[in-house]
Amino acid sequence: MTTDTTTLLPHALPTCINARIALFAMRRMGAHGLADARAAHAFFTAFGQGFRRPLILMRVLMAELASTAAGTIAIAPCCCGRMTPAEAALISILGRIEMAPEKARLLTADLLGVRRVENVLMAAAAVTAAFTDEGRPVS
Repeated sequence: MTTDTTTLLPHALPTCINARIALFAMRRMGAHGLADARAAHAFFTAFGQGFRRPLILMRVLMAELASTAAGTIAIAPCCCGRMTPAEAALISILGRIEMAPEKARLLTADLLGVRRVENVLMAAAAVTAAFTDEGRPVS
């Protein structure tokens, strides 16, 4: 029995370029650690001299996700043209945290399998604010 890509990676990549930058960083940091040089380079390229705040806050978000999650969070390799359900949820959380915080909280709780997700939500809100402040809102 074969499994096609759409079964394992059911979601298309986000159309928002800023969400794609966030997804790339999540994938790199999730697979290669918080100090991944390619993720840092992507942020430097996208944000210019204002790269530090979004980069550090993305590192904080990834650390909070890792320390809070009850199980594993499935991420795809950087070259994949589709997203896992967990990645789609993370991008959705970043896109909703400011306008629909209760929906973002429920998505986060479902994703992480825990009830107390305040630290992750604060980190996600900080990442979203940093992106927006640098003129790259995640939608």
